[in-house]
Amino acid sequence: MGKRGMIYQVAVRALCEFTAKQGDLDLRFTPSPTAQEGIAGHMSVVARRGSGYIAELPLAGEYEGLRVRGRADGYNPDDNLLEEIKTHRGDISRIPENHRLLHWAQVKVYGALLCAQYELEEVDLAVVYFNVLTHKETSFRETFSASALQAFFELHCQRFITWAKQEQAHRLARDASLEQLRFPHASFRSGQRQLAEAVYRAARDGHSLMAQATTGIGKTIGTLFPQLKAFPEQKLDRLFFLTAKTPGRRLALDALQTLRAQEPKIALRVLEHVARDKACEHPDKACHGDSCPLAKGFYDRLPAARKAALDSQWLNQNAVRDAALAHGICPYYLSQELCRWSDVVVCDYNYYFDMTALLYGLTQLNEWKVTLLVDEAHNLVERGRGMYSAELQQARFKIMRGLAPKALKSVLDRVNRHWNQLHQDQEALYQVYPAAPDLFIMALQKAVSAITDHLTDQPTGNEAELLHFYLDAMLFCRLAEVFGAHSLFDISRHLGPGGKSQSTLCIRNVVPAPFLAPRLAAAHSCTLFSATLSPANYYADLLGLPEQTPWLDVESPFLAEQLQVQAVSNLSTRYVDRDRSLAPITALMARQFAERPGNYLAFFSSYAYLEQVRDQFVAAHPRVPIWVQSRQMDEAERHHFLERFQESGQGIGFAVLGGAFGEGIDLPGNRLIGAFIATLGLPQINPINEQIKQRMQAMFGSGYDYTYLYPGLQKVVQAAGRVIRTQQDSGVVYLMDDRFSQAAVRRLLPTWWEVGRCRLPQEDELPARL
Repeated sequence: MGKRGMIYQVAVRALCEFTAKQGDLDLRFTPSPTAQEGIAGHMSVVARRGSGYIAELPLAGEYEGLRVRGRADGYNPDDNLLEEIKTHRGDISRIPENHRLLHWAQVKVYGALLCAQYELEEVDLAVVYFNVLTHKETSFRETFSASALQAFFELHCQRFITWAKQEQAHRLARDASLEQLRFPHASFRSGQRQLAEAVYRAARDGHSLMAQATTGIGKTIGTLFPQLKAFPEQKLDRLFFLTAKTPGRRLALDALQTLRAQEPKIALRVLEHVARDKACEHPDKACHGDSCPLAKGFYDRLPAARKAALDSQWLNQNAVRDAALAHGICPYYLSQELCRWSDVVVCDYNYYFDMTALLYGLTQLNEWKVTLLVDEAHNLVERGRGMYSAELQQARFKIMRGLAPKALKSVLDRVNRHWNQLHQDQEALYQVYPAAPDLFIMALQKAVSAITDHLTDQPTGNEAELLHFYLDAMLFCRLAEVFGAHSLFDISRHLGPGGKSQSTLCIRNVVPAPFLAPRLAAAHSCTLFSATLSPANYYADLLGLPEQTPWLDVESPFLAEQLQVQAVSNLSTRYVDRDRSLAPITALMARQFAERPGNYLAFFSSYAYLEQVRDQFVAAHPRVPIWVQSRQMDEAERHHFLERFQESGQGIGFAVLGGAFGEGIDLPGNRLIGAFIATLGLPQINPINEQIKQRMQAMFGSGYDYTYLYPGLQKVVQAAGRVIRTQQDSGVVYLMDDRFSQAAVRRLLPTWWEVGRCRLPQEDELPARL
């Protein structure tokens, strides 16, 4: 199809979803069969058929350059009957009409392909609904002539061909424009070309890459540009730019806009996909046509909205919203649809890496050839752990039990008895077990099954706590099935309301590698980049990167003289020494501020430590402006905190290391001229981290380093990276702890730093009250 006579291929399911969906968006929570139940249901139906029955029959055909292919669920040659098997739960009348129409469209397309392939004049078609609870089949059967099915097939192909031709033309135009794409600046920064060349080689050769590059080098454009240049030659379908936080998403969009400005006619569709709660126009309404006006007739208005959005090519959050509202449909679910047709998708990690990831699912379903850019990849360790962990809280469980329907009483009582037994048998406040007990998991699985049946029969009017527990319990059971050395099962005891002892059960992932590795392997290439991606083996081990993944330490564009790094060797910020550290830290900060007034950030290991130093500093130097990060700041409060860093301003911002202001913020020039870091950033020593240390030691032989040292120093380097943002900047960083003099710690600091030794000011060197 197209200028080069290329064939455009589409699966039967994808064709019908594009051409046959109609009516409302309906996301009312009703349990559907699990993947395992669906597979088992199909097998049950097939097992009931005769010996000549052909399951998973491959069929394919072409129409005007469009090749349609797929596997029909089953064909009985003796009866000339082709079946489409669908599993369901509960009353069959609850299957929406638009779903039924889609099912019939699929079987009719398969029927047309069958008649053409086997030269049949007619065929019987049936949509078979199999109830996974009762194992009852309900079959809807009809006879069609080959000519009628061919007409139906051609009609749907014609609907899709217009789109397919447009997509083929877009693909050709996209690749042609990317071949002409030039780097948007007159020259590369120092180290930026090295990074870009390594990223291009990874995309060209189809392997992964870890790249450590100094904050401020221009990593975003230095990775996007070479990835896009590799598209035409490697015949890549999609680029997913995956970020941990909103600032990373904005930087990616800014870099892509820079490329568009340099090539205004670039044929590149860029989509910013945001979370549902940020895109929802009616958070007080449910996602179905009876409640939300933007769900009513969603699929009827989708084609026009989709075309209008893609014609604009630049699809940031506001553009998607404008296109959706102009056509009266939901912005979030329009954005989900646009993920299928965009060349670059900029979004959060979870859309590719978590258990039910949208983009990973689309990649597998459509057999896309994708490439990944993982921004600030050091964050993927903790984010990955969170994606594959599950927790059950006894307090919430007890509230839910009090609200649950009577029909669920016996199964929930059984869970409660097993839970209480676990609770009573444990004397310690925290304890790790080899695995979640089988009897408890069996009770929990039965409860999940019973709640599923209840929700199938009564899909509306259920308490939110019941749905919350149901989803948590399903995840818990699912993770219990794949439990291994990568995770811990632990129980924490604590005092609940009224002083009564309660517990929390947790399947706690500590090594996300087994879960992330298949997702990395599904991509043609993957580049993980960050200012702190050292040591390489730590990240490779925990993230599941392939063996022999190259690791690149990109040459810094900055000179050592731009950043004075001073290690205070006669000060301890250990917990037992904190009271003694307050006066010396205050004195050092005051001396530096007096010598060079301007904007500074001071980082501490906790809010409590921050508040102690703040109180001492304010008492000693009340005229120095300060502003303080508070617990649970919202977005507006964070913005106000950063607004205090004006080009001509003076003062000190107090922040917690590893928090919102320790990475991902950009304060160039005189907006920030120095940082005081009063900690090594080591995670708190507690029973959970000590268990993680034991597991790290057993698996990798570096328990302390993997649990404490590497995560801590990563936060320190990220925080220090806020000071130097451009090649014109200069500043100072004070590393305030005697452990910064240790060789093991120094090895983890950037190689371009020249760390000097700094002594605490003497009494006669202290400034007067500032």
